[in-house]
Amino acid sequence: MGAGVIKSGGGGGRRGRRRARGAQPMSEINVTPFVDVMLVLLIIFMVAAPLMTVGVPLELPKTAAQALPTEQEEPLTISLAPDGGLAIQSTPVSDAELIPRLAAIMTERKGNKLFIRADSGVSYGRVAQVMGALQAAGYTSLGLVTDPDGPRFGAPGG
Repeated sequence: MGAGVIKSGGGGGRRGRRRARGAQPMSEINVTPFVDVMLVLLIIFMVAAPLMTVGVPLELPKTAAQALPTEQEEPLTISLAPDGGLAIQSTPVSDAELIPRLAAIMTERKGNKLFIRADSGVSYGRVAQVMGALQAAGYTSLGLVTDPDGPRFGAPGG
């Protein structure tokens, strides 16, 4: 019986050879551009992060108050440290220097709003004393800065 042999899968001569010798699809991911972008973002965040906070470290009281609407101008902040010391933005000042320095700063500003940041360990009397001095000097637009993650007023545990 004359049985023949049939070859299968050769694919047709020239075409199959070209694919074998030609460029294959690359299966690796080029990580270099990804690393470059990550390094640039890291540098941006390292530079921007210190600028996002006021320089005096305080433990703000926790309240349920909502944030005030933001303005175009950076808010002027007066900080009361745990030891009772005062600072305008991050510059320490004495009680006697507070009002004259504020008067000089406010002549350069558009708004007259002041924010008071007081550590939760500062006595209520000290905060009231500073607020009274500011109001007596004519600064009536005062805001108290708090940590908004506190309990609701009147809620259990609050």
